[in-house]
Amino acid sequence: MWLSGIMGFEQAEEALERIGQLHLSDSSVWRQAQRWGEQFRALEEEERTVANAVPREVGRPYWRDKTTRRMGMAMDGSMIHVRGEGWKELKVGCVFEVEVWPTLDEETGDMVELGHAVHNSCVAHLGGPEQLGELVWMEVQRRGWEQAADTEVLGDGAPWVWNQAMTFFYDSHQVVDWYHGTEHLAHAAGLLEGEGTPAAKRWFKAQETVLFQGHALRIAQQLEKAALDRDQNVAEELCKEAGYFRHNERRMNYLEVREEGWPIRSGMVESGAKQFKARFAGPGMRWSRAGAERLIPVRAAIMSRRFDELWNRVYNSPQN
Repeated sequence: MWLSGIMGFEQAEEALERIGQLHLSDSSVWRQAQRWGEQFRALEEEERTVANAVPREVGRPYWRDKTTRRMGMAMDGSMIHVRGEGWKELKVGCVFEVEVWPTLDEETGDMVELGHAVHNSCVAHLGGPEQLGELVWMEVQRRGWEQAADTEVLGDGAPWVWNQAMTFFYDSHQVVDWYHGTEHLAHAAGLLEGEGTPAAKRWFKAQETVLFQGHALRIAQQLEKAALDRDQNVAEELCKEAGYFRHNERRMNYLEVREEGWPIRSGMVESGAKQFKARFAGPGMRWSRAGAERLIPVRAAIMSRRFDELWNRVYNSPQN
């Protein structure tokens, strides 16, 4: 079962043969993975239902044993191919703790105190954002989110991310991932000055500093003004980018957030999405929806270092 969560069924067959001298065909490995994966999926569903049965109160409740620990979560997506449906988004949530230690600043070359995501755990859902939100809520409850001193939500700026953040994590700091913010800035630079031109690079560099200092609204206003003098297609794209910065202004106070010891990059969830992709989107991989849904919780358990715990629970539970 563990091997099926980290490699293809044919590879698992070979590993069992070479390491354990066990003769089990890839189809037998697949059948066992489906059987036990369904148990993992059922256990996850049970935990999700229990965690979301308790109403979420407005404001973070007071806990007398509240710790000094800080926690965060991030959401992203990766694509896998589902037979009969095509490419579908596997939505991923990552929960982490935040620790601060001296780090080399790539821009200045100085050693500065920066926040880092540690002790990551992941959940994933092949479907809508609401179900992912419930799974993330399940995971943060397990991790002791409500006892944390303070919390953060990182995202790429997609509306579905912030909709879930407002539903489940309304009193957490919200931060648009720095990389995605600068991606939009680079696109705006190309629209204004021509893709890849020296002028575009100069504009981007100057506005990157403005963005880092927390002045996203200033960038939005500049793009809106520039749109007035451009043809319709470029003007629409500039207004779209302006809307991105205007809408996410309060989530782009990067200098302030970094100085307070919070991560401003969502590499932890992007890494998680890549690890799911490595198992589910390899060359030629095509999944039935049911097959993928049975194996996703297994992959998540391995990535979250919970496989042994959950395996003991499903293996020793009464079978139907």
